[in-house]
Amino acid sequence: MTTPNKQQVSQQRLAAAVEKMPAFPKAVQQVLALCRDINCSPRQLVVVIEHDPVLTVKLLRIVNSASYGLPNKVASVNQAVLYLGLNTVKNLALTFAMIGVLPAKNVAGFDVGEYLLHSVAVASLARYLATRPESGGVDGDDAYVAGLLHDFGKVVMATHLPDEYREALTTADAEQRPLHIVERQLIGADHADVGAMLAQHWQFSSDLVSCIRTHQSTPDADGLTACVAMANQLARRAGVGNARNTFRKDEKPVTERWGADFASIDAALGSLDGILASARAFAESAR
Repeated sequence: MTTPNKQQVSQQRLAAAVEKMPAFPKAVQQVLALCRDINCSPRQLVVVIEHDPVLTVKLLRIVNSASYGLPNKVASVNQAVLYLGLNTVKNLALTFAMIGVLPAKNVAGFDVGEYLLHSVAVASLARYLATRPESGGVDGDDAYVAGLLHDFGKVVMATHLPDEYREALTTADAEQRPLHIVERQLIGADHADVGAMLAQHWQFSSDLVSCIRTHQSTPDADGLTACVAMANQLARRAGVGNARNTFRKDEKPVTERWGADFASIDAALGSLDGILASARAFAESAR
């Protein structure tokens, strides 16, 4: 009988960890299902949210935070849904659900707060890139969700393989190598693989699963993947949040859809400071 090697054992542990990951709260699942229904009415969404006190409190807190800057206080879920719209509420519910399954404290050298900031920044940038003609007509809300979840495999690895993941982070930092390559060498899978497994476990669309799986390996596979891969690189380049995958000076754009070099991309996209500032404010108020 062949004894499993270290990588095989790690892969088995990761697969088991994905199966044990908690499902999103029932109310969040209902919100996501309703927003997939083209006939969904705002009132249906309000009823679902109002039956979940925790989701209600979080939604009203974030709507009334500085990240939205409303002149008057929003006092009800109905007002929040009417003001924000169905898709924004869906994205908020998904964000709250993601935060709910994050570890309560930093593990394996993995900073939870910095991870959240990076994820929100990538989501916001991906949504902006989707509005550009170069994306090929990608839905902005799909891009936001994909950006929000693109690195969630890191959470699973840090939580369930803390020693191995700490070694991967340390090695990638010390040798200035892409984290996903080091993960594969030391663990036998990278965070994109694990994130795709988790997205499948949570029954997200096949497009989202594919985007999470390929955003590192084939970043220009399609418009959605290109938006997320480019947003990820732009967030790393701007130093907003710490993805533990430091931007290297010799990096070239992961896709040339928005320009062949970063000077061209900067000229095409303009300043991203406003988007990144909003992402930072949102991440700080959402926790």
